[in-house]
Amino acid sequence: MGQCVPEAFCDLRVLMKSISVMLFWLGSVALTVGAEGGHSTPPVSPAAPTLVDLGEKWGLPFSVPITNSMVYTWIIMAFIFLVIRLGTKNLREIPTGLQNLIEMVVEGLEDLTKGLLEPKVVRWCFPLVATFFIFIVLSNLLGLLPVVGSLGWGQPATDSSLPFALEHVDTPLLRPPTADANTTVAMAGVYFIMSTFWAFKYNGIFGLVKHVFGVKGGLKGPIVIPLFLVFLFIGLIEVVSILIRPVALAMRLYGNIYGGETVITLMLGMGPKWMMGLAAVPFYFLELVVAFVQAMVFTVLCIAFIGTLCSHEEETEHAH
Repeated sequence: MGQCVPEAFCDLRVLMKSISVMLFWLGSVALTVGAEGGHSTPPVSPAAPTLVDLGEKWGLPFSVPITNSMVYTWIIMAFIFLVIRLGTKNLREIPTGLQNLIEMVVEGLEDLTKGLLEPKVVRWCFPLVATFFIFIVLSNLLGLLPVVGSLGWGQPATDSSLPFALEHVDTPLLRPPTADANTTVAMAGVYFIMSTFWAFKYNGIFGLVKHVFGVKGGLKGPIVIPLFLVFLFIGLIEVVSILIRPVALAMRLYGNIYGGETVITLMLGMGPKWMMGLAAVPFYFLELVVAFVQAMVFTVLCIAFIGTLCSHEEETEHAH
């Protein structure tokens, strides 16, 4: 049951591979054009710029950097708390408006989790994976707002009549959290710690070792002896796979969102000024798709990975 992934999700992964390849190709072309135009640095810094170092400002012996992605994370968290508070302030038996939207999202995510995991494991991990999805999709969508990446500090525009116009924003005030590797690595780290804890809680220490390295398929008798070395080697590969999972989760999400942000930034600066960034409009629609799909991919992969560790062999065979 834990390893049964719906066919629709396989199609989702194929879609995301196509979108990722498209973004990579477009990003490479755009970076080449930028390099030929004399831009030696990437249009969007891979690392989130530091707005202020509280450690240096307060004379502390250590650094406490506040980056623009941290500032936007706090804004998004406040937005989530506000929406939840407004939607659940006056609960009704027949939901309407914001309460209806919140219940629809929560129930949809709960049904998705129940379809991949057994009830006991669902109770453990549902709050985490639901939080992941809501935070990621809102971070991706709110990162497409016009003020994100366009407000900040940089070189003043000498040919503009506006008092605060900039030629280029070198240090944006806001940056999508999912376009910062620190955020995606932190989320993947939380997943890894909690999934490991739940794996030990579900199987026990020796049960988890047997689950990873034990002979599969219900084989018994003398044939188990030579097969033990085979499954020991397979178990070592599984351990490497378990350790790589959080890295893949973090880099997939960061790479897609950062790549999309880079492409949009470059497209906004292409063409004459009278076009007012119209070249970026198609990519905004593409990023709307990426925003939802990447949130779903991250969430479903977390659920599926947890399912591979928190399931019994008999249940898995029955599911297939």
